[in-house]
Amino acid sequence: MPAPPVTLLPSNTYRRVRWRNGAGWTREIMSWPPDGPVDAPTSWLWRISIAEVEADGPFSSFPGVERECLLLLGEGLQLQIDTVGDRTLLPPFGRQRFGGDHATSATRIDGRVEVFNLMWRRDHIRAASWHRPLVGSMVVFVDPGSHWLLHVLAGSAHLGDGDERCTLSAGDTVCLGAADVRARHAVEGGGELFVVRLDAAG
Repeated sequence: MPAPPVTLLPSNTYRRVRWRNGAGWTREIMSWPPDGPVDAPTSWLWRISIAEVEADGPFSSFPGVERECLLLLGEGLQLQIDTVGDRTLLPPFGRQRFGGDHATSATRIDGRVEVFNLMWRRDHIRAASWHRPLVGSMVVFVDPGSHWLLHVLAGSAHLGDGDERCTLSAGDTVCLGAADVRARHAVEGGGELFVVRLDAAG
């Protein structure tokens, strides 16, 4: 299924759902394919969301899924990951990758925490990610079958030209795709982005 060239995902449209283990809440940003139930990991190939960590305790288990968490809000989060050990996410924007099938618990350093949560099925998807400043302009080239996700961590970003121009503020996300040929997407602004590229494995 090809991705639309541009899918805007304003923060006020994110859907708030319970964690699979019932221990917290997540604001779902997007999953792909887009028409599957959000709580069944076999129904999507990748998913992005914002997890609200309001208490210490275990993360949900997602067998066959790789995860990356990036700290968005709070003083920090310590992850206890089975077979990996302790990993600490500190401001600003500390992040960590780990397997969704590893038993993982989280301990907040001081109060409520929010993390950007990227998940993908390792047998089907390859994922790469970058935390990068947005100063001036940048161009993203997207090949057919790929998805690029831009989440605005701070500041603002502008896409397109003229009447097609749109603005994203901190907390908003855009999914960039391509139809049958490689697509060129121009982005400009000032701030910080979390950029994710997702491709079919193989």
